[in-house]
Amino acid sequence: MNGAMHSSIYDVIIIGAGIIGVFTARELSRYRLKVLVLDQESDLSEGTTKANSGIIHAGFDCEPGTGKARFNVAGSKMYEQLARELDFPYRQNGALVLAFTEQQEKTLLTLYEKGRRNGVGDLEILTAEAVRQMESNVSGSVKKAMYAPGSGIVSPYKVCIAAAENAAVNGAYFVFNEKVIQITKCGADGMEGYRIKTDNGEYLARTVVNAAGVYSDEINNLISEKKYRLVPRKGEYHLFDRAMDGYVKRTIFQLPGELGKGILVTPTIDGNLMIGPSAENIEDKQDLATHAEILKKVAAKAALSVPELPMNRLITSFSGLRAHNPEEYDFIVEEADGCRGFINAVGIDSPGLSAAPAIGKSIAELIAGILQPEENSEFIGERTGILEFRKLDLAQQNRLISINPAYGRIVCRCESITEAEVIDAIKCPLGASTIDGIKRRVRAGFGRCQGGFCTSRLLEILAREKQIKVSQVTKSGGGSQIIPDDGGEERISS
Repeated sequence: MNGAMHSSIYDVIIIGAGIIGVFTARELSRYRLKVLVLDQESDLSEGTTKANSGIIHAGFDCEPGTGKARFNVAGSKMYEQLARELDFPYRQNGALVLAFTEQQEKTLLTLYEKGRRNGVGDLEILTAEAVRQMESNVSGSVKKAMYAPGSGIVSPYKVCIAAAENAAVNGAYFVFNEKVIQITKCGADGMEGYRIKTDNGEYLARTVVNAAGVYSDEINNLISEKKYRLVPRKGEYHLFDRAMDGYVKRTIFQLPGELGKGILVTPTIDGNLMIGPSAENIEDKQDLATHAEILKKVAAKAALSVPELPMNRLITSFSGLRAHNPEEYDFIVEEADGCRGFINAVGIDSPGLSAAPAIGKSIAELIAGILQPEENSEFIGERTGILEFRKLDLAQQNRLISINPAYGRIVCRCESITEAEVIDAIKCPLGASTIDGIKRRVRAGFGRCQGGFCTSRLLEILAREKQIKVSQVTKSGGGSQIIPDDGGEERISS
C-alpha cells in the first residue's frame, strides 16, 4: 500500500510496526475496525525489535506494583499459546541468576522476594553444586543462584512477523516508508479525531496508537502538551556459531545493575550462543555501530559467568537500542494528556518483548472502550509459518523436491535454506522486499559466512520475484543498495 492523501477515515492508526504495534494490530483485528499500521522503515521489526536478547523474562526483577511488572508477568505467560497459534519458535529454557559473594547472596534473596511479590511463583534458590549440575560450563566461583524455570527464548523478529501477518490476514493494513511528521486534532464523523501527515501523504483516524519505540517521545510531543524525552540505550552483543548449540542450556544472568539486567550468556532459539548486552546511553537514535573496546568488556564480563567462552567461534557482533525514559521507571501505556483516543506506549524498554502481548491486549481494550466496535466473527486466530526444509527427513525432502524443484536448490549453505523458502519469504503476507527482510524470515545470511556466499543469489531472486533491477534491491530499504546502477545491463554471478 502506498502513501497518499486518504479521504477515508481509519478507526485506528498505529504508528510503529515493531513488537508492540503488531500485537496491538492483531488484538484490534478481533474487532470490526479499519486498522492501519504506519512505519518509517521498509519492513517490520526494523527498530528495537530486531536487535535484542530475545529473552521472555519471567518477571522477577521488575519493581512490584508497577505496570512494567504486571505486563511482564502477564505477557510472558501468553507466549506458549501464542507460539502454537502463530507458529513461531519458543522454548521455555529457564534462567539462572548467579551470586558470587555473600553480599550478592543477600541481593539474590531480595530479588527472589521481589519475584514472589510479582506473582512469579516457581522461583528457587540453588546451591553452587546444583547450579553446576545444571550447567557444567558455569564458573566455579558461583556461590548460589536463583532459578526461574518460566523464563524462555524466542526470535523477536519472527514473533513480530508472525503477529503482523496474522493481523494482515484479519484485515489490518500496513504501510511502510512513511515517516510521521505532523499530527493535528480534527473532527472525524462527529467525534474528535486526528490528521496524520507523513512525508508521503496524509491519513485520518478516529484513534491513534503511538508504538514508535525510541521515537515514541517525538510522536507524543507532536500532539500532547505533556512532553517526554527518551534516551536511546545502546546494547552491544557477540553472536557465536550454531556449532555452540548446547554450550549453555539456560539463560545465565548476573545480578541486575543500574543500567539493566547486566551481561547475560544465553542460547538463542536458533541454536547460537549469545553474550551481551552492554548498556550505554547515547543521543543518536540511529547509531547502531559496534565498538571493539566495548565488546571486549562484554566478553570479559560474560566470562565471569562462563569462563571458557569459545571466542574463536564468534561469527558476528551487533547492537540494538532501547527506549529508555530517564524520568520514569514504569512503562507509559495510557491516553496522552488532553488527547482523547490517542494511546501512548512510551518508554517500552526491557522487558518490552516479554510484555508486548499483554500491552497489545491492554491497548486494544482501551480502544474498544472508546469506539465500542462489534467483534469480528471471521477472525482467524492461527497462522502457519514458512516451511523449514532442513528440518524434514530425507523422504519428505525428496517428495517436496519432486513437487517443486526449487526446494532442491540450496541458496544459503550455512543454514541450508532453499530457493523455495526464499520465494516464500517474498510472497508471504507482508513479504520481504529487502535482503534483511529475507534474512529475518528464513535465516538466509544468518550463518557462519554472514551472507558471503548467498547474497548474490538473494539479490537475483528478489529482483526476479519483484520484477525490478538488481541495482534497486536494498539491504534494508532507503539508500542501502548493494549493486550500483551503471546504466547498463545488470548481471551478477551466482
